[in-house]
Amino acid sequence: MINTANGMISTSSSSANAQSPGLKTYFKTPEGRYKLHYEKTHPSGLLHYAHGKTVTQVTLAHLKDKPAPSTPTAPSSSFSASSGVRSAAARWLGSGNGSRALGFVGGNGGGKSVSSTSRMGSLGASSSSNSMTNTNFDGKGTYLIFNVGDTIFISDLNSQDKDPIKSIHFSNSNPVCHAFDQEAKDGHDLLIGLNSGDVYTVSLRQQLQDVGKKLVGAQHYNKDGSVNNSRCTSITWVPGGDGAFVVAHADGNMYVYEKNKDGAGDSSFSVIKDQTQFSVAHARYSKSNPIARWHVCQGSINSIAFSFDGLYLATVGRDGYLRVFDYSKEQLVCGGKSYYGALLCCAWSMDGKYILTGGEDDLVQVWSMEDRKVVAWGEGHNSWVSGVAFDSYWSSPNSDGTGETVMYRFGSVGQDTQLLLWDLEMDEIVVPLRRGPPGGSPTYSTGSQSSHWDNVCPLGTLQAAPSIRDIPKISPLVAHRVHTEPLSGLIFTQESVLTVCREGHIKIWMRPGVADSQSSNSETVLSTSSKDKALLSSKVGSSSYKQ
Repeated sequence: MINTANGMISTSSSSANAQSPGLKTYFKTPEGRYKLHYEKTHPSGLLHYAHGKTVTQVTLAHLKDKPAPSTPTAPSSSFSASSGVRSAAARWLGSGNGSRALGFVGGNGGGKSVSSTSRMGSLGASSSSNSMTNTNFDGKGTYLIFNVGDTIFISDLNSQDKDPIKSIHFSNSNPVCHAFDQEAKDGHDLLIGLNSGDVYTVSLRQQLQDVGKKLVGAQHYNKDGSVNNSRCTSITWVPGGDGAFVVAHADGNMYVYEKNKDGAGDSSFSVIKDQTQFSVAHARYSKSNPIARWHVCQGSINSIAFSFDGLYLATVGRDGYLRVFDYSKEQLVCGGKSYYGALLCCAWSMDGKYILTGGEDDLVQVWSMEDRKVVAWGEGHNSWVSGVAFDSYWSSPNSDGTGETVMYRFGSVGQDTQLLLWDLEMDEIVVPLRRGPPGGSPTYSTGSQSSHWDNVCPLGTLQAAPSIRDIPKISPLVAHRVHTEPLSGLIFTQESVLTVCREGHIKIWMRPGVADSQSSNSETVLSTSSKDKALLSSKVGSSSYKQ
């Protein structure tokens, strides 16, 4: 299956997601080639008709080192025949893999940088099926969590085996969204939201140590839709929230829960008087869970994302509006409407200055928190934009270290099966528009100097859709068809870009030069802790952080 000469997946693979003819295994950027390194997918026997009920989301979860359990977690007979393949792949990878720093995201597409240590040393200890019981589930490593149909699958990111190492089946409903908390204190670090509205918190480590196909040790919230029976659409942990999490639903409501409270705690909220207005209601009793209901909009909330400092919460919805809230004050700060149709996805820059949105108008919208306005539209997709993310690991090649020129790299994926990469140099767009007509950049078309740019809107104002001629347009740096099916998300890591299609196939594209320099520079990469990295990024802008 593995072609060791170039690190590509063989096209003769029997998997349902064998590389299709006409799809290139690389794409070019000014920095060099991104190469398809390997793929992850669900077992090939999964019935195709089950896919249509849900769209696959992917979460990248890093488990910190923890002592392995003293007793075997499962008999060897419970593992499939592919255990030996995984072990062989691990030994093959173990020699030059070194340590790595990766990012993880929740279902909302926002990334966060964390540092991790490769678990290849422990994986390569033995090739016997019995030893895989301990080494595969040794309580550390980086995992991909993704949903297909009525199942959550977990794959080991550091293994080149396509098949997942764990599947969790839901009999009552389909999983829709999930999120991972790197800093969880009590072990419950994984959130799962279902099509029925039910929500679970579980320990990822505990799921990996258990050989069954059901959730173990789960805390159950909104059981049988007791609080809200509409579909969960997006779910996220509150940064620094000590176990608080937010669940968005298809009826325009968000709920704030505390995981240390009983999941079945009775909560009753006042009737929503005006469906068109934003309102917050708090639970009447101290033991209630959820503790608050935010009525955000009419129609579905499609995605939610916290800024990295946890101060602001962004939502996008069926009504086409981006809304930004001050989370602790429970106030609407700003927002604006798409050019056309619903917004489907949103993501924050590492420094909290910009928000990306994408949706049914085929545009990638760049929103400035400083100006409280749309400052650029990205034109290049031929269908709905389904995923957006900033690349917080990319550093601008022409940065002189003074911080005067801040350039951002971000990516987007769409139902047109394309991955687009964009460079955004804010000096080219924002400053000229404040001072007068922009001059001469071939990358951007100029917008008319209308009243859209004249003043900052008052706090809490939702802006109407701007005119198409008022917004500067940017073109993608790269446009590459990466899957045969419509795409549903992307994740940037230290070493790669991950793309996922709605059918449940994930591709890992390695950054230029990573395979060659992986072992030589891995130690220096890990010299910065995740908190230091986030602090550094917030000071100099996400694009200025150098690996």
